[in-house]
Amino acid sequence: MDALQLMQSGNLELIARQLVEGVMMGRHRSPFKGASVEFVEHREYHRGDELRHIDWRAFGKTGRYYVKEFEDETSLTARLIVDASGSMAYRGNSVSKYEYATIFAAAMTWLLLLQRDSVGISLVDTAVRGEIQPTSNRQAFAQFTQLLQKATPGGETSLSSVVEQLLPRLGRRGLVVLISDCFDDVEQFISVLERLRHARHEVVLLRIVADEEETFPFERPTQFLSLERTGFRQRTDPLRLRNEYLRQYREFAELLERECGRLGVEYLRLSTSTPPQAALGRWLTERMDSSGGRRPQTRRAGTVP
Repeated sequence: MDALQLMQSGNLELIARQLVEGVMMGRHRSPFKGASVEFVEHREYHRGDELRHIDWRAFGKTGRYYVKEFEDETSLTARLIVDASGSMAYRGNSVSKYEYATIFAAAMTWLLLLQRDSVGISLVDTAVRGEIQPTSNRQAFAQFTQLLQKATPGGETSLSSVVEQLLPRLGRRGLVVLISDCFDDVEQFISVLERLRHARHEVVLLRIVADEEETFPFERPTQFLSLERTGFRQRTDPLRLRNEYLRQYREFAELLERECGRLGVEYLRLSTSTPPQAALGRWLTERMDSSGGRRPQTRRAGTVP
């Protein structure tokens, strides 16, 4: 079933539950893992301590025995940042980019709540337009889907500056999922990704695209309407613009994907023409296969056609 058929039901909560149930059926581990241990500090060795915890490098430098202490991390804290700017309202022959983004955001939220992790969400354009703080309470899922469905994409894009504002509020390292078409200043956006990684967050970028953006199939003189600048219209001959537009678009997409690979940001291109259950299933399968059930530290960039 494609995204348009799914969204016609009008019940995002039900859509997300069904998607997750269908994708995870028969699987015994989650693609998102929060259980791990983190090094905290050294302390002097005492009789009875396990020898495997002795830091032999410290012994070589000091001639004294020190033991590494670790802190258990039993759960994952995730923050979904969903772009609700005007460009996300674009729809071609299927659903809008924003509607497609809400399907993925809701499905991921439900999956994280099922495994008792904490998840929060922020809807953004030039500022935070709606927000739910991280919670592990499944009863809050209806609030998540209501927030996503009630929002109307509009306004200009300033994803970089908004994520910059959110950084201090993200707390300890966790999972940060950015769902956007990424139509922002690419250099500033990459800089923000660097800061997220420097803060040791696992970062996933889901870039939502419409086929028309990537193929520019327009041939006749066309009037283009800006979805971010109210009332701005431009009538032009698409055939004259096509080659230069496609060149710049591909440079933008290739730079973003390349930089994500360099930074260890998991990158996935999602087309609104792809059935969400197929895209979600393929991506989650790849996560589980690549991590062996553990949270992957670095992922190659990927794509779902």
